[in-house]
Amino acid sequence: MKRLMIQASTPLCQLQDAGRFGVRHLGVTQGGALDWVAMQWANWLLGNPLGAPVVEVALGGFAWVAEQDCVLALAGADLDARVDDQPLLPWRSFSLAKGQRLILKQPKHGVRAYLAAPGGFLGDDVLGSCATVVREELGGIDGRGSALAKGQVLCFAGESPALREVPAALCPRYVAKPVLDLVMGAQIGEFSGTSLFEAFNRDWTLDSRADRMGIRLLGPQLIYQGAPMISEGIALGAVQVPPDGQPIVLLNDRQTIGGYPRLGALTPLALAQLAQCMPGAQVRFRAVVQDQAWREQQAYLDRWL
Repeated sequence: MKRLMIQASTPLCQLQDAGRFGVRHLGVTQGGALDWVAMQWANWLLGNPLGAPVVEVALGGFAWVAEQDCVLALAGADLDARVDDQPLLPWRSFSLAKGQRLILKQPKHGVRAYLAAPGGFLGDDVLGSCATVVREELGGIDGRGSALAKGQVLCFAGESPALREVPAALCPRYVAKPVLDLVMGAQIGEFSGTSLFEAFNRDWTLDSRADRMGIRLLGPQLIYQGAPMISEGIALGAVQVPPDGQPIVLLNDRQTIGGYPRLGALTPLALAQLAQCMPGAQVRFRAVVQDQAWREQQAYLDRWL
């Protein structure tokens, strides 16, 4: 068993995995890494199952010290990571000697970084997952949904593999104004024609009102003209439009049902891009059909084979 002592953390530093499935009929949300692509690359670097538990660090402010020699991996945002003041770039595994300190300071490019350990970090599984959901007090290293805190110890038991990097051609690009693919939903035809034009032809600005439940977008007012809805299940990435006409993209810690109309849902790859956007950034929607989104998703998953 190898141990890492946390020296600094924030409420945005959490233990996450692929998420909690098969329990939404109980009112329990999914949870899991917001940027699933970066999480899976971090695990790939160590030969782990792609959904193994990792540490999700948003915006920096995280540091730990190794209590034994070990090999770890870093993927996702460039948060100015350093090992004993030596710069460490993401998308690679690296060695950490006993007593060395790793710190993720602040965003240089992207928002969320993912730290992986051989075999995955150890945490208490609750309903099949250790994904941290603070609101529901589920998951994390204590099973109670707590964010990582100074003084806690993260453990893992896997053997250290050889060092490697993600091929440069496969590293995701975090562009300034990403175009987010949106699979059109059942209520898409109930919005005004002007609203639909503006939804897909205007920039949307990420509001500061954002968390792991959802991100509010600011832009033209979208007008729904359909009948009132009965609450129904909400898919990951659903883009719901409340009465003020400003859409909200629902993320991993979303509520399980809702009654607002929806334009549709972002594709998984679009959600990974969105997870790396800062408040104030601009995005655009691009309408796609389900078959196209499915083919693109399968093609991306084939990269890990």
